[in-house]
Parts: sequence; C-alpha cells; structure tokens
Amino acid sequence: MAEANLLLAALIERAGLSNAGLARRVNLLGAAHGLRYDHASVARWIRDGAVPRDPGPELICRVIGQALNAPVALADIGMERRKATPVGMPLAQAVERASALWRGDQREKAGGSPATGTDAIAPVWEWENPPDDLDVSRDGHAQVGAADVQRLRQLRARYQEMYRRVGGVPVRPRLVAALNEHAAPLLRNAYDNRTGRELLRAAGGLAALAGVCAYDADQQGLAQRYLFGALRMAKASGDKAFGAYVVALMSTHALHNNQPRLVVQYAESALRAARGHLSHALAADLHSLAGKAYARMGQSADCQRHMAESEWTAGRIKPTDEPAEASYVQPGLIETQVAEALRRLGDLSAAQPFAEESVRTAGGTHLRGRVHRFAGLALIVAQRGDVDQAVHVGTQMLDYAEGMESGRIRDRVAQVTTALRPHARVPAVAEFLDRADTDAQLRGF
Repeated sequence: MAEANLLLAALIERAGLSNAGLARRVNLLGAAHGLRYDHASVARWIRDGAVPRDPGPELICRVIGQALNAPVALADIGMERRKATPVGMPLAQAVERASALWRGDQREKAGGSPATGTDAIAPVWEWENPPDDLDVSRDGHAQVGAADVQRLRQLRARYQEMYRRVGGVPVRPRLVAALNEHAAPLLRNAYDNRTGRELLRAAGGLAALAGVCAYDADQQGLAQRYLFGALRMAKASGDKAFGAYVVALMSTHALHNNQPRLVVQYAESALRAARGHLSHALAADLHSLAGKAYARMGQSADCQRHMAESEWTAGRIKPTDEPAEASYVQPGLIETQVAEALRRLGDLSAAQPFAEESVRTAGGTHLRGRVHRFAGLALIVAQRGDVDQAVHVGTQMLDYAEGMESGRIRDRVAQVTTALRPHARVPAVAEFLDRADTDAQLRGF
C-alpha cells in the first residue's frame, strides 16, 4: 500500500486551500512548463504519495508558502527527493512536521511500510548525539502554563488506561483528536524554556501512545512516524529517561516487524545514551527486548546475558521511583519476556516455570497484560504436548481478551490456536477453537 502524504494534506488545510485551488495556483506559476493539474492530481499526491515531475514540487512549496506567509521546503510537503528521516532538523520544523502528521491522520487513510536501514536508525542517532536543544522557548499569542501541561498528562493517563482495557483500534482516533485539539495549539503558543521542555515531554508522551495504538491497529508505517516524532520531542525535553522509553517502544515495534538486529541497535543505544538516567524498570525492559531479539537470531549466549541483566535489574525496581510511562513494567512482565525468549530458543522446559510465574502474578496487572501472559503459557504447554493444560490456560486468555479490538491480541490468540489446531479432534480443543474463531470474527477490523 502506498503511503499517504499526510504532511501535504495538513499544510493544504492550514493554508486554507482546496485541492482545486492549489492545482490552479500551481498551474498559473508553471504555465511556461505546460503544467496541467486539477483537484484529482492533488488527491493523488495526498492519497498515493505521488510526486509530480519537476518543477511541480517546488511550485507547490511556493504556493503554500505564500498562503502561510512562511517558507515551505520539499521535506515539509513530504516530497523530498530521498524519502529519508530528516536528521538535525530544527525543533520548530520538527514540531510542525509532527503537527502535520497528526492533522493529516484525521483526514487521510494512512498506509506505507516502516523505514528500514539507515532511515530507521537516524532518529535514534540524532536523539543520542549533540547538538542538544539549548533553549526551547517560543513566542506566541497565549502563554502556556503548568495547568496546560498537566492536562496533557491527564489525557495520556486516561487513554493509556482505555488502551489497556479495549485495545488500540477504538482508542487511536480519540488520541489523534486530542493531539490536534489540545497538544498542537499549545505547541504553537508561547512558553519559556522550562515550561517548553515539560510541554514537549507531555506532548511527546501523547504522540508515543498514539504510535502504540497505530501499531496495535496494524498501521505500522504510521506507528513508526509517530514514534520518531515523539523521540524528537523527547530530545528537546532534555529528559533522557523519557527518550529511552520511546526507544523501548520503537524496539517493541521493530520486534513485531521481525527486525531483530534493529531491536538490538535500538535497545543498546538507549541503555548507553541514558546511562545514569534510566529507571530500573526501563533498563530491565530494554535488556529483555535485546534478549528477545538475540533469541530470534538464535544467539543464545547474548540472549542469556541480556535476560540475566534484565532479571537482576527488575529485582531492584521501586514503583515509587518510576516515571508514569514505565507503569507497564509490572511484576511478572520480565518473566513473560524471559519465557518468550527461551521458547524461541527451543528450551520449552526452562521456559515453562517463567511463564507460570508470570501467570501467577497476573492479577496485579491490567487486562491486556493478562492476555499476553496467559497466551505465553498456553503456547508453551501446547508445544510441549500438554493439550488439556493448554486449553485450560487458553480459555482464560480468551476470557480476558473478550471485547478487545487489538491487532496484537489477535496475533497472540492466533499463535495459541495454531499450536492447538493439530489436536482439533480432541473435543475440548475443538470447543476452544470454535470459540476462538468466533471471537476472532467479532474482533475483526
């Protein structure tokens, strides 16, 4: 699927132009070149990410720039010659690009695939290395205060709880609306350096959660763009631990996209860059993500090294010392990760005790976490041939998953049903599979 040009869509709207109006003005400027665009041409630029022949892109920049009374570059309209992640972008421009993404996401169907290679690494390299943002203050029409920042934090907490209960699909549009209605206007208002850093951290937290919800809704290219934007805000906030949290989300996303080497690069960069600033929960999670990635590559020694570090660090967690974003690292999470890594390495007998411990402590976590924990144990015992136990645990997984609209929950349930399907002649398995298939149809999106 082609990637929608959300940046162009948002700038056209901000400039107060219609598709036909933009095409008409571009044609006037490009009359000598025989340009003949119409509203359908503009729609293709937005919907399909199409780039007109030269000098079309430059003329589009001129038209929109004149309407906004501000310079507009090819990168701003999503038509840079090389589709790369901008490195070293000034903060003001980065904020405008993030706002354009949020605004465009309300109007256009987003598609596209995640960046890979250098383009996937560049945002983390920029976050980790100088130059830092020495002053993020801004002039504007209204002054941003502590109450405004607190409101964004409260919005994030509310939508995180919703996400954990019902999944990212229904929560995502609400989060995108909150970014556009609350975060974007504040970012364009006036604030001093201290308030600005707190604002960027709060807005980045909302954007990161929107990225998680996009990931959960199977919009993987869009999810990555949200996370990249959140990481740039994290850098500007000056909060290294918050940046490491965003990189941890990026690692989880890369693991889902089966990019284990990228996961290792992300996790080890975060552990290095935020050394001395990381909470124990975030450090434990980053080590566990690196361990899972090494397990996928079949590198047992490196997996074991990171998992041992993760377990040791998790034992030092004090919830009162943890940032709000690290609340997902609850008792039993690291055991869940270790069990998954050992399962990937083929050591099912060693994996099962860790999975059982994760389930034993599941009562203290949220519904979404319970689904993942029960799924992990069900998958291990199914692969070990204990069909009755797998059905018993899997049924509890289905109970917790009921009503959730989540791509990742769907995937976890599918893993368990795939493991049990060879035993479909067993009555209990057949009943379980029938329920799981029915639930999947109801959960379809």
